Amino acid sequence: MTNYPVDVRLFLVTLTVGMALSFGLGVFFGPDYPLTQVSPEIIDIKKVEPVKPDPGKTTTKRHPTPHSAELGKKISLNGTDGEDSEEHLPAGQHLLVDMKNLEADFLNSEPRLAHAMVETVKAGGLTLLSYHCHALIPAGISCVGVLLESHISFHTWPDEGVITLDLFTCGASPLLPVVPEIERLFGVPRINAETGEKEEVFTLWAHELRGFRTHEDRRNHMLDLQSDLAGWVTSALDLHYKKEIVSTKSPYHQIDIWDTLELTDTPSHEDGLKHKLEPGDPRWFTNEVASPERHLFIDGTLQSLSQSEREFHEALVHPAMFSHPNPESVAIVGGGEGATLREVLKHSTVSSVKMVEIDEMMLDISKQYLKTMNTCGDIDGSTESCFDDPRLEVLIDDGRKHFIDNYGPNAKTAGPKFDVIVIDALDPEEQRGSADVENFYNNEAFLDALYASLNDDGVMIVQVGMAPNIHDPKADIGVYKRREAMFLMLEANPSTAAMLVYEEAHCGFNDPRAFLLVCKNASCRKNFYASADAIDYKIYERISKTKSGQPALIHYDGSTQHSYQYPPKAWETVYCRREPTPLECEYRGIPETADLYYYGVEGEETDFSIVTKEDGSYSVVAEADIPKGSYIMPDHMAASLLVSDDSIANLESNLEVNPDAPAVVGNFVNYVKNYGHASYATGSDINYVEIGASALMEEVENESDANVGRLNPHGSGAKPVYSPVYERHRMSFDVFLVATKDIKAKEALKKPVGLWK
Repeated sequence: MTNYPVDVRLFLVTLTVGMALSFGLGVFFGPDYPLTQVSPEIIDIKKVEPVKPDPGKTTTKRHPTPHSAELGKKISLNGTDGEDSEEHLPAGQHLLVDMKNLEADFLNSEPRLAHAMVETVKAGGLTLLSYHCHALIPAGISCVGVLLESHISFHTWPDEGVITLDLFTCGASPLLPVVPEIERLFGVPRINAETGEKEEVFTLWAHELRGFRTHEDRRNHMLDLQSDLAGWVTSALDLHYKKEIVSTKSPYHQIDIWDTLELTDTPSHEDGLKHKLEPGDPRWFTNEVASPERHLFIDGTLQSLSQSEREFHEALVHPAMFSHPNPESVAIVGGGEGATLREVLKHSTVSSVKMVEIDEMMLDISKQYLKTMNTCGDIDGSTESCFDDPRLEVLIDDGRKHFIDNYGPNAKTAGPKFDVIVIDALDPEEQRGSADVENFYNNEAFLDALYASLNDDGVMIVQVGMAPNIHDPKADIGVYKRREAMFLMLEANPSTAAMLVYEEAHCGFNDPRAFLLVCKNASCRKNFYASADAIDYKIYERISKTKSGQPALIHYDGSTQHSYQYPPKAWETVYCRREPTPLECEYRGIPETADLYYYGVEGEETDFSIVTKEDGSYSVVAEADIPKGSYIMPDHMAASLLVSDDSIANLESNLEVNPDAPAVVGNFVNYVKNYGHASYATGSDINYVEIGASALMEEVENESDANVGRLNPHGSGAKPVYSPVYERHRMSFDVFLVATKDIKAKEALKKPVGLWK
């Protein structure tokens, strides 16, 4: 192997010249990617030295807040006012936009993308300081723009036809109006290689409020995550389609209407008929032909959904209407969509409806954009628009003021009276515009005027917001404290005879909606607690027929009403957290620690025996010692026969008309009169008939001589007009017997005369 000498100096010079030449060629022939491009309106940013605190200036800190997303009010530390006249909060808006089916050349063109970005910034009323774009290999562009207000950035995938963009600002200008501009500027459609047609650009977007705000700013901002508008529409990135139909501010409310379609939505029954879908059609499993759902928001709170509003409004109107024997005159407070009116007009007994709505703009918007909610053209005897029905009188007025002025103590003339009043206003727990809600629901003068406007057997129905759950705290300290205050005010009013609460879970909201029926006469219980078949007959008899032949009601029927007759457990649970605890809360079902004593027929174990006395009457005798508080024959009592007043009256009428009726009919009527008793639920017209051994107990005139009594938490005092405990366990209070004192073996059981009265 031959070695060649190398001059080290020559080697180093050659290496240096080669590096310099390579660098020069690379700069001259390489791609021209500017690192920084500046908009025409550039603001120079210089290095700023840290500013030392000036002891002469105001320094502040903030009060603590209960919510982690809120800022407390400023506290001045040097004696001056801590609140700035124009405070800059550490908060902003974030807009996320994802688009697909875009042209590949557009997504790989830095100049075209940069132009779209600059125009987007201008459309948002923002200020671009500078931007930087970088071309990727083999394709794609990433850009970021520095704004005076914060930043805009995006990244593209040309082969997939996709761009993802985000825009964040700390300014006050709203970003939602920028969405259509982004769709216009960046939505360059690609051409389908097979059809040669432009593909539809698909966009997903979401808007979020970021950072920290004061409680007042959060409460009043319609796009805060506390609002339904944000939670249901603007903050949801997974909505396949969302389109703003109306966004306007009336003199009283912010009104927003949106159409949305979720990625997971599938066709409804009507969609299938419309598009003639056959079994096995793959479109049954996609949202391709599914109809968007229309949402109505008032002050950011969801009011109605087009695909479930009928369930909601049927649940609001018909339990009250059928609780009245013959509703002719009806008042509606609120209800600007017209759906409450539509349901009222289905009752053929109704001759007049007075609708008091404060917001005329809401009515106009409903007529134009919510037509399905106020169309009555299919109802026999009505008009195409429910608002044109001759039975209707619309008053543009504050409902509270109208009733106080016309039915309050200072009313100059008495207004017409109503059989039913439907209050379809904002939820009692609504926080936005809380002063107005407070004055509406917790105003005694308004309540007194409502009662004064009702006939003696009149009823009111109020939608009272979300239903509670068993984990809620005491109602007067939680989010439902305004509703609890309203309930307490109603309970204390001498005109209140009964308050019945129920829920409907099919209204489209995230939680079941709650409704409160308030009766001026306890007789409303008879109809509210009517059997399912009785309600179905009333529907057949009273609800107007339709021109199409389709059912006038799609959700409400007798079985639905039956489900309303027992308040869910949560109402009872929260009610029993009141202080002091209501007396009846100690009687929720048979306690696990309770002793139960049974009567057994021959051959069975028994705790009682039946003795025939000298006069031929019977006596029930204890076979064992029975402690005070024990349940007496609970199985026999629970088997009591239920007979309505109407059934008894019908049997007596038959006996009068047909003297030759079988003797058993007359014997049965006499037995019911002798051993039956009216329900503890005043006005229900239900009777329970003892059919077991308890009917043979001795009766004593003096109650102190008795050793058996009924469950009666309130004794001789008045039973509360509102009690989910009584409503849920009304049969227990109607039939169960307990030992009122210790009973010795071989001692006769004695109950007082008139025990059940």
